[in-house]
Amino acid sequence: MEIRAYQASDLPQMTAIWNAVVRAGDAFPQLDELDERTAPEFFAGQTRTAVALDAGRVVGLYILHPNNVGRCGHVANASYAVDAGVRGKGIGRALVSDSLASLAPCGFRGLQFNAVVASNAGAIHLYEDLGFARVGTVPGGYLNKQGVYEDMHIFYHPAL
Repeated sequence: MEIRAYQASDLPQMTAIWNAVVRAGDAFPQLDELDERTAPEFFAGQTRTAVALDAGRVVGLYILHPNNVGRCGHVANASYAVDAGVRGKGIGRALVSDSLASLAPCGFRGLQFNAVVASNAGAIHLYEDLGFARVGTVPGGYLNKQGVYEDMHIFYHPAL
C-alpha cells in the first residue's frame, strides 16, 4: 500500500468513497454528497488531501485542514474514509499515521477531532491505540441517519 498526495485522476474513486461515508450517516457530519463539480474544489481546498493506493486503486483518503481560524489555526482537523470493501486491513491506521506525520510539515502543532461518534468503536480504538487523548464528550452531539442523537467525543494528538 502507498499513501501519497491525491491527483486529479483519483477524484472519481475518492468521491465515491467519501460519498459512501456521507450516505451511511454514522460518522461524517456532512449531509450533502460531492459531485464532479464540487469534489475537485473541496479536495483542493484542504491543506493536504492524501490517498491510500492498493495495486494502483484508491482504497482510502484523508483531508487535513485547520480546525479553526486565527489564533486557533495551528491545530488541525482531519477526516478519513476507507472503501467499505477493504476495511479492517490497516488502511485507516496508515492514513491516520500519515496525517500525524504531516502535521508539522504543514505547520500544525496538533490534531483535534471534534466529532468522533460514540458508536464508531473501530475509530475510537484506533485513535486511542495511536496515542490520541479523549479530551471531552458532547452528549447527544451527533444526529445519525436514523434520527437518533448520539454522544460524540473530542480527541487530540500533538504533532510528532
